[in-house]
Amino acid sequence: MGKDGFKKMDKKENMDDLKKELDMDWHRISWDELCKRLETNTSTGLTKAKYAEIFEREGPNQLTPPKTTPEWIKFCKQLFGGFSTLLWIGAILCYFAYGIQASKYVDPAEDNLYLGAVLTFVVVVTGIFAYYQEAKSAAIMDSFKKMVPQSATVIRDGDTTVVDAKLLTLGDVIEIKGGDKMPADVRIIQCSSFKVDNSSLTGESEPQSRNAECTDDNPIETKNLAFFSTNACEGTCKAVVISCGDNTVMGRIASLASSLGNDQTPIAIEIEHFIHIISGVAVFLGVSFFILAFILKYQWLEAVVFLIGIIVANVPEGLLATVTVCLTLTAKRMAKKNCLVKNLEAVETLGSTSTICSDKTGTLTQNRMTVAHVWYDMKILKGDTVPGKKDREFDINEPTCAGLIRIASLCNRAIFLSGQDDKDILMKNCQGDASESALLKAVEIAWNDAGTNTKDVREKHKKVIEIPFNSTNKYQVSVHEMPAGGEHEDQHLLVMKGAPERILDRCTSILIDGEIKDMPADSEDRAKFNAAYMELGGMGERVLGFCHTYLDAKEYPKGYAFDNENINFPLEGLTFVGLMAMIDPPRANVPEAVAKCKSAGIKVIMVTGDHPITAAAIAKNVGIISPESKTVDDVAKDMGIPVEEVDPNQVNAAVLHGSKLKEMSAEELDQLLENHQEIVFARTSPQQKLIIVEAFQRAGQIVAVTGDGVNDSPALKKADIGIAMGIAGSDVSKEAADMILLDDNFASIVTGVEEGRLIFDNLKKSIAYTLTSNIPEISPFLFFIVLSIPLPLGTVTILFIDLGTDLWPAISLAYEKAESDIMLRAPRDPLQDRLVNERLISVSYGQIGMIQASAGFFVYFVIMAENGFRPSKLLGIRKDWDNIHYESVEDSYGQEWSYADRKILEYTCHSAFFVSIVIVQWADVIICKTRKLSVFTQGMNNWVLNTGIIFETLLAAFMCYTPGLDKALRVYPLLFWWWLPALPFSLTIWLYDEGRRWLLRKYPGGWVKKEKSTDCDSALIPLL
Repeated sequence: MGKDGFKKMDKKENMDDLKKELDMDWHRISWDELCKRLETNTSTGLTKAKYAEIFEREGPNQLTPPKTTPEWIKFCKQLFGGFSTLLWIGAILCYFAYGIQASKYVDPAEDNLYLGAVLTFVVVVTGIFAYYQEAKSAAIMDSFKKMVPQSATVIRDGDTTVVDAKLLTLGDVIEIKGGDKMPADVRIIQCSSFKVDNSSLTGESEPQSRNAECTDDNPIETKNLAFFSTNACEGTCKAVVISCGDNTVMGRIASLASSLGNDQTPIAIEIEHFIHIISGVAVFLGVSFFILAFILKYQWLEAVVFLIGIIVANVPEGLLATVTVCLTLTAKRMAKKNCLVKNLEAVETLGSTSTICSDKTGTLTQNRMTVAHVWYDMKILKGDTVPGKKDREFDINEPTCAGLIRIASLCNRAIFLSGQDDKDILMKNCQGDASESALLKAVEIAWNDAGTNTKDVREKHKKVIEIPFNSTNKYQVSVHEMPAGGEHEDQHLLVMKGAPERILDRCTSILIDGEIKDMPADSEDRAKFNAAYMELGGMGERVLGFCHTYLDAKEYPKGYAFDNENINFPLEGLTFVGLMAMIDPPRANVPEAVAKCKSAGIKVIMVTGDHPITAAAIAKNVGIISPESKTVDDVAKDMGIPVEEVDPNQVNAAVLHGSKLKEMSAEELDQLLENHQEIVFARTSPQQKLIIVEAFQRAGQIVAVTGDGVNDSPALKKADIGIAMGIAGSDVSKEAADMILLDDNFASIVTGVEEGRLIFDNLKKSIAYTLTSNIPEISPFLFFIVLSIPLPLGTVTILFIDLGTDLWPAISLAYEKAESDIMLRAPRDPLQDRLVNERLISVSYGQIGMIQASAGFFVYFVIMAENGFRPSKLLGIRKDWDNIHYESVEDSYGQEWSYADRKILEYTCHSAFFVSIVIVQWADVIICKTRKLSVFTQGMNNWVLNTGIIFETLLAAFMCYTPGLDKALRVYPLLFWWWLPALPFSLTIWLYDEGRRWLLRKYPGGWVKKEKSTDCDSALIPLL
């Protein structure tokens, strides 16, 4: 790459330059001008001295790798980013608090040390897990490197040598043959039957012919340029290098893709927002009680420990693991449905998607040409396009149809590959180009109806000679012997297919109902042909014409020496038989999938490199453009006025050519997106795909992009979620994407959207469930400070709840089934519908959490009272209670309690408080199953959740009654009836929330919804 190239630009200027459309004139200028600029000679190439000078200036012909982030920095980002930050702060505060206590007491309590260690363990494990998510930028560049050819044949000083491709430079003259990869961007000097595969660059699946003539102002479209890393399919070529390395078209795409930064995913934004809320609540409570501690005349060291304790108590230790496991479970479910998620956060992103920019070929369509219609006897009839479904209307028993099928069988070089007897005919693989393969499948189906097959028909009609299709004549001809015993057994049959207008020009008659009818130039039959041709072409179909004639037996007897160089047989005065129209048909389930997207409020946009007419036809077939919607072309046609006179803002649908998009400003594009709900972008470049994605993102949309080629990689990387094709997708597109469709099917995206929406709903439920227990965990500490009572709940038991009993039920909510209207609601508004907001906090903390805390304190006071300490006696007793040297604390009945006995009673209360939280969490997990529906409607069919309730109960029992745990973890056994006081509170929670949801259903939008509901309430169905 040149030292004066874009390397000198700063990052923003570089990006702006890369986003610009390719602007060059190498394909237009004369050879004299080109040789003068490059200081080369098209015959002898560069001189060795000139090569050394240019190579020194331009540098190697290779892609420049982007700056890479050291692995340790990537690891640290995973370890200290997002939700992990909150846990780290909590762990550090725990260690700090333990340090304060250790400096003050000879035998300090180790609760804070345990909590700090657990928080550290949780955050390190999840950080290591996240680190193994792939590093996109480096992987993308590695994929591009795989596309670079290893060597090239170059002419310098008239000598031909093979050199390393990276040693090429501007002005080098090179030779290329079929099977080679293009080592640089080149302009063709001369070639012979040269074709290139541009699919990795433009998405066009068929090989493109090349020649030395400039055929288009657009450098991508012109035939005299070939591009770096594309494949030469056939023929030979001599060309001059016009761009190297990063300055090639592919190099610019590679630089653009690897330069694009990874924006935060919607779920990452939600987690950050959640951290802000939780941190705000924690700091507010901590500072409030820090001040209160001073008012209550605690020492400043104790006040600091209180401050830290309250802040740490607000940290939901198990939530990071819950979120990660929930996302992982959904990712596994999606993989079973052919959506392979590379980045866990992308699971939810797809559910938030409001716009899908979809490629056409292979995603919306089947990526195989199929005969969609035939025309004969003045009628258009359907063909089979869907495997296993009979749609065809043409009948081989009709004489004209039989003639058309025979021509398409004989004037055809495609054959079926062996070993496919068990496959549907439309799904069989063929050897031959896409169009001839489509014809072969259509005629095979027809011949099967007649009890034979194409192979037998060809054997009976032995081929004598053939003139292959070429771009000049635009027809293919073959001559065949007729089978013995037939009507024309002594004659040869000449069959021809090609461009319909060229075929018709060579015909003077037409076959109708099996009878030959004259067709003069002004006949009505020609007008009907033109109308049919225009109608089929208007449907975006590729149309071929077919004709035949029987050669005179006396003039062309058996054994006649036909010559395809000096044509010695008639190619005019033929009989026109019919038309066959082919298209890459839509996948069978795509229209339903598009309709689902629209009902879900998701805008589906087609962005393709194909022709506008074909793109618009497919868009209408699959429902991207609705039947009632009209484009400016449709309106102009209906009104009989020029397209320019139609106001584009008065139509709902738009089909925009890449050349028009190139001329639009960002403001004009924004206006187009705002004014049109149904849009097709055709003939787009990689840069334009990126610009389209950015325009939707400017409008506040969450954008998903599908793609399979290298040309799609910048848009895939820039999108909120990039979706690559698993079968047809290039390695580069797969590396740039966040998700891979294993079946290349658009309908799988809709499945992913549904799963993404479901995980957002269920994560919200899991968080609501998890946060609720924060209040019964925090309030004992607050009462401990304010009322100076013995501590009702210890740090160790809080860990049992957050990382033990709560974990399974919280994760089990990820298994809740979707509400029936999940794909009928609009995409969530990322600014309004948050994962965690003030209303969810108010329900979890201010309502359900308060009832749970009441249950815990009730059990606490019951046990204390049963052991002689009435509630009034506990107030203000903390200082004596926790004094290790004070052995005579009196209860309400005057009995004296030693320090050891007091602590056994206190730890028993911790166990009882812990068990009470488990019992009220039964009701909490049940009410969290749905935001609006009654549990009787929702049902209890989630057996993971049902098992989770049993599990947390058994785990609580195990912790309480396992011998030795009283010494190791200070968890003491409980009397059976100490499990019972929390049951009425659990029932109260369920009844309270059932009543709240009944009010929500009875008075939708009323004060209960405004004051107490969570955002997902509005998304759920009313009770029918």
